[in-house]
Amino acid sequence: MKNHLITSTAAAPHTPTAAQIRRAPKVLLHDHLDGGLRPQTIVELAQQCGYQGLPTTDPAELGTWFRDAADSGSLERYLETFAHTCAVMQTREALVRVAADCAEDLAADGVVYAEIRYAPEQHLEGGLSLEEVVEAVNEGFRLGEERARAAGHRIRVGALLTAMRHAARALEIAELANAYRDRGVVGFDIAGAEAGYPPTRHQDAFDYLKRENNHFTIHAGEAFGLPSIWQALQWCGADRLGHGVRIIDDIEVAADGSVRLGRLAAYVRDKRIPLEMCPTSNLQTGAADSYAEHPIGLLRRLHFRVTVNTDNRLMSGTGMSREFGHLVDAFGYTLDDMQWFTVNAMKSAFLPFDERLAMINDVIKPGYAELKAEWLFGRAAS
Repeated sequence: MKNHLITSTAAAPHTPTAAQIRRAPKVLLHDHLDGGLRPQTIVELAQQCGYQGLPTTDPAELGTWFRDAADSGSLERYLETFAHTCAVMQTREALVRVAADCAEDLAADGVVYAEIRYAPEQHLEGGLSLEEVVEAVNEGFRLGEERARAAGHRIRVGALLTAMRHAARALEIAELANAYRDRGVVGFDIAGAEAGYPPTRHQDAFDYLKRENNHFTIHAGEAFGLPSIWQALQWCGADRLGHGVRIIDDIEVAADGSVRLGRLAAYVRDKRIPLEMCPTSNLQTGAADSYAEHPIGLLRRLHFRVTVNTDNRLMSGTGMSREFGHLVDAFGYTLDDMQWFTVNAMKSAFLPFDERLAMINDVIKPGYAELKAEWLFGRAAS
């Protein structure tokens, strides 16, 4: 009985407080630039460019409107939110500002490495070229990194260039990603509605990236299901899966709690395919009914390479600390669990191996060790 009490007492303190969750080093792989603007920035940029389509010019009300629209269950209202953010991101100055804000906000939330994705083709209405869009966003990320350092935070940001599934510019965007691969761009992504727009429509882009030994992720298994995941992996050769939450459809849990993995689920787990999961966003799109019922709980227990992400911070009213806070509440996760998710993400980042290893050993593990030690020394003092 005595040993049992010692074990239980030792385990409990690793459950993080809200302050510790924020301070913990975090890695973000799935976040959309046009889904993470500050409401105040949207209002000010709209005034500067003469955009009059905002539902309100009060920043607090605007932030609430974005979250309510994303929560409405209406696809039309959800898509409308991005029409507003993209409308104010059509100049070099606006892109620099939005990217700098992004890096600063993530660093203040404890993110030490982030890969932020955006579709250059959606920012050409003001006359910018694709190259000018990429250079403006990269400039903003570097500016945000500098401002974060000045505020006592450290972050490194890489860009993922996204092509839209319903458009016909995937190869062009893939070539753009390859041209800037050593200048701030770390990989390629494809996004948009899955149903009716399979990733194989853009096979030429993926074949090109594979020939160039470049990295890419594919939005798959968010809404459409297992065929989307299978095509992304077996036809296109994706390095990671954006969301991938529907892999749960290939896992059977019996009444006695035993689990059987289908062949696709077993392949994803055994090959260590990273899953870029976004819990709050998945609740909004109906991929899960609650945090407690989100597949991330089972996938974590089965040791899939799961990562925690934000998707669209503005529309979901979230951040990395909020996402982890929900998971801690739902599953009783500890600092050890947070570290596991974070190391998973860093292992899966589109950075050279030695840089990933240095980030894990020199930043992530020491950061979590310090948080865990706080309890130990605090307990000794008491």
